Amino acid sequence: MRKNIVVIGALVLTSIFVLFGILAPDTLGQASNYILYTFIGENFGWYYMLAAFSFVVICLWVALSKYGNIRLGKDTDKPEFNRFTWIAMLYSAGLAISLFFWGVAEPVLMYIDPPFGTGETKESAETAMQYTFFHWGLHSWASYAIIGLIMAYFQYRKNTLPLINETLEPILGKRAFGALGKFINILAIFAVISGITTSLGLGVKQMGAGFDYVWGWENNTVNQILLILILTVLFIISASTGIKRGIKWLSNINIILALTIMMFIFIAGPTRNIIGILVSSTGDYMQNFINMSFHLEPFLNDYTWQAGWDFFYWGWAISFGVFVGLFIARISKGRTIREFIFGAVLIPSLATMIWYSTIGGSALYNIVNLGNNELANRILENMDTALFYFLQLFPYSPVLIFMTFISLIIFFVTSADSTVYVLGMYSEERIDPSNKSKIMWGAVISGVAIALLLSGGLTPLQTVSAVAGLPFSVVVLLMCVSFIKSLRSETIAVANNAEQGTDCERKQEVG
Repeated sequence: MRKNIVVIGALVLTSIFVLFGILAPDTLGQASNYILYTFIGENFGWYYMLAAFSFVVICLWVALSKYGNIRLGKDTDKPEFNRFTWIAMLYSAGLAISLFFWGVAEPVLMYIDPPFGTGETKESAETAMQYTFFHWGLHSWASYAIIGLIMAYFQYRKNTLPLINETLEPILGKRAFGALGKFINILAIFAVISGITTSLGLGVKQMGAGFDYVWGWENNTVNQILLILILTVLFIISASTGIKRGIKWLSNINIILALTIMMFIFIAGPTRNIIGILVSSTGDYMQNFINMSFHLEPFLNDYTWQAGWDFFYWGWAISFGVFVGLFIARISKGRTIREFIFGAVLIPSLATMIWYSTIGGSALYNIVNLGNNELANRILENMDTALFYFLQLFPYSPVLIFMTFISLIIFFVTSADSTVYVLGMYSEERIDPSNKSKIMWGAVISGVAIALLLSGGLTPLQTVSAVAGLPFSVVVLLMCVSFIKSLRSETIAVANNAEQGTDCERKQEVG
């Protein structure tokens, strides 16, 4: 019954927002936009910026400190997956289709409307790439990784259940298992469901638009629902085969496929310019990292741009990081803390910067250097089809587009089956949930996505997910305090045991 309370509570909370989205999508949209753009933007934007930056600092500090050698598990445990597979799995879960759709759109949108200065200039193009690195680099991955690191540490080092409330016991004591702990777990499941549901629904709309644009498959509601059902069957089958088969194999295949697409664009596109964009934008990102991390407009008192970009991203990353973090924790047993941070923060950040330099940099080159304003117009008019217009600018575009569709589908499947795996872990309170649980959560996710798709409530719920990052960020910060306290206690205990061992040896020598 204890398990059911959390699951039922999470489903009730999700149902409230889903019904709101179905019955009054406009009202939900207005309310969530007001909270994000006005309430949070004017009152808590500074907090979002500080929270996101603190996750980066904590991750790097722990990795470089004496705690970096602590293993996520017993001292004798070895990693369950090889390094390539591990990174492929966490990358597939963490970004999914965002790589493709935002890879083209975000740099161009910020080139047109930069955070400061005049748009549609060479300077705004440089600023766009710099902020794209900022949004998809260390801050986002640290928000995922900090949750995953703490969960993995407590699960495998302290033998706790795979639940967020369990990580708070060092600072909350018994209250971590009472009503407060249950509420935290309910909020966590809600964050996972709302995050993946909106990603699935909005992603299907984007894929449907792509099928319509490329092959004339009409992007109507019936076909979108059919696509959701097909994807649901695929990710349930994948999840049911287990993490060491379906998710592992698909993640490996998809990373290789995505790398192939990126390398083709790199070679067939403006290669020299892409390299220059990567080097220059990396320098701008590093040079202005602190400034961007703390940048606000207190004298203008206008946070519209930041609410739509910075605040939204950090709220979304924290909320979505609940799912990503729990999944990363599941696949990270046996790695040291230092290895975890390098693999879950630094390497993905660098890989993402290379990706956006290739995809986004090529898009900006077409607009700024070649004068292809049609690409910018396509993004402004219909961002769902802009990616495919961009791909048509390259030779062998039919093959490139087909490979992209395959990669998008696999990204969908790996992201969704990772989600049902995590939800199954949470509902059954064990790291290897049953297929029955995975099928149940798969049906819930697809049902909610279809209901919101029919009502037009997907976008408002996505904003709600970003808003949910505000209260949950407090939970994550508490998890950080609890984690550091536990690390220090463990270090002191090890030191005391070493001293006792030395004393015993001395007594034996004297004796």
